[in-house]
Amino acid sequence: MTSTRERQRAAARARLEREMAERATRARKRRQTQAIVGAAAVLVLVVAGTVWLVTSLGGDEKKGTTASTAGFSQCTYVEVPKDARSKQIKDVGVPPNQQDNKGTQTMTIDTNLGPITATVNRAEVPCTAGSFTYLASKNFFDNTKCHRLVTQGIKVLQCGDPSATGKGWRETDGTGGPSFNMPEENLPTDERPPYPEGVIAMANSGQQGSTGSQFFIVYGDSQLDPNYTVVGTITGGMDLVKQVAAAGDDGAFAQQAGGGHPKKEMVINKLTMSAIQGG
Repeated sequence: MTSTRERQRAAARARLEREMAERATRARKRRQTQAIVGAAAVLVLVVAGTVWLVTSLGGDEKKGTTASTAGFSQCTYVEVPKDARSKQIKDVGVPPNQQDNKGTQTMTIDTNLGPITATVNRAEVPCTAGSFTYLASKNFFDNTKCHRLVTQGIKVLQCGDPSATGKGWRETDGTGGPSFNMPEENLPTDERPPYPEGVIAMANSGQQGSTGSQFFIVYGDSQLDPNYTVVGTITGGMDLVKQVAAAGDDGAFAQQAGGGHPKKEMVINKLTMSAIQGG
């Protein structure tokens, strides 16, 4: 039989071996932790350096772009493919992509009922203002009629279709435009109502980037979705628009977009855009 002394010595050796094993395990875990922390620190430095590099390069590029295009915006005018153009499209070319984004212009709509004027802020709508200026220089709007009036729900008079000319009305009224489209800008997402009385806004097909030449004059606060570019603010001639509204419409568009042809015609003899002021 094993003596008591031998059993005690064996138990002591076992405790020592366990302690040594535990110390080795703790040391190994400590080394692993240090290695992980060290690697993480290196990774943080690498990432930070990369972020700094990207930020620095990006900042330099932005500053260079701003400096080279100060006072101008790069606009995207997308030409409508020729095989997709209807007869109601009037091709007068495409505006220059670079447009002033400072100063204001006066839009003058000379109509058969009298002049309508509006102020256009280039800082808010450089591309739309550039489009109007270009189209006006091509006599695009001359001798066209405001083809749609809405008096229920919203209060707008819509114009700008180059094919709405001559006597009488056509089923195609409201389908005409230029040979290009452009993105919307200056959307009144934070305004209530979005389209108050006295603003001019751009019509579109409901799809993004479908703005053309058609515009509408708001003669009463209108709760439209804020999807239409606000071009400017009427400064004179609102009484003329209200005369047209008071005469009513023929309901031609009642089953579609609403409203109809104005019973009292408003013909745009000429639309002009002044030189930029305060740019």
